[in-house]
Amino acid sequence: MRQPQGVSADDLESLRPAKAWSARQWSVLEGLFLELGHAEQQRAHWVSVIAREVLNDPILLSLTRLCGIRDITAFALGAVIGDIHRFSEPKKLVKYFGLNPAFDDSGENSWSGGIGGHGREDVRALLIESAHAILRTGHPLAKWGKKLLARKGEIKLSVAAVARKLVVAVWYLLMGRETPVQEIDGAMARKVGKIISHVGSKGLQAMGRTRAELRTKTYDSLKTGRIYQLDPNKKMPPKETFTPKPRANSLAAEYGLV
Repeated sequence: MRQPQGVSADDLESLRPAKAWSARQWSVLEGLFLELGHAEQQRAHWVSVIAREVLNDPILLSLTRLCGIRDITAFALGAVIGDIHRFSEPKKLVKYFGLNPAFDDSGENSWSGGIGGHGREDVRALLIESAHAILRTGHPLAKWGKKLLARKGEIKLSVAAVARKLVVAVWYLLMGRETPVQEIDGAMARKVGKIISHVGSKGLQAMGRTRAELRTKTYDSLKTGRIYQLDPNKKMPPKETFTPKPRANSLAAEYGLV
């Protein structure tokens, strides 16, 4: 049986000198490695499926232009949000993900509570990871979050506030705030490369494209897709009320998530 990436026969053999295994103990180890190998194969399969879905969907791909969001988070957002018109304003999407903490993230008032206990905990966890990733960059939102951290001294508060700002950006982008992209910067090029690596050789074969062809197609899609530049210090209340539109099929339904 072909060993999946990350789990090899050598890994198992490396355990042999650790102690004097009995035949029964070694058989148990072999069984556990088989289970681990199967889990790795399943993970690689679904990671490839998600990467292909994002690369083939211009709107999901546009989400990856937001700092901190890559294929898995973009897919999760598309799957659970569905029709963005279900959320008439950004704060409703923020509340949906349980990122409406009991504090004023403008930094003017004092800390009075936390998040959690409500909303989509699964996607909220991804957004919190995205916020941590943003804070490790030189992005304007990271600078805003670090200033908040310096004033409040609460890392969880700062991370939650950055995640909340990110969700606001997602809302505006999905609502159709479009700006043409003239060129792909280095950070975005690296992000695209990582997403394509998730597709894998089998995924590329299924898509009928080489890695170079898929990269070119992705760049073209990004240049004609959506991008929302978030100013973390600017308040942008919605200027109109959107009427929810029924959607017969959704990404979440197709993948059995609802």
